[in-house]
Amino acid sequence: MKNEKAFDAVHMMRQLRDRLSAQCQEMTFEEQKRYIRERLSGKQAKEQPVASSPPPTAPSRA
Repeated sequence: MKNEKAFDAVHMMRQLRDRLSAQCQEMTFEEQKRYIRERLSGKQAKEQPVASSPPPTAPSRA
């Protein structure tokens, strides 16, 4: 008897792999390397527009 899973990791990984394959389908190998490197470094998140509020500041240590 199989247990009902609340989260299916294999299904999620297959979906992510399929989506990444579709995004990279028309890219050259060099473009793929750059795309992955940027995603891993967080550059993609930095390029997105941010709210107009200033970034939070760290508490000062006096």
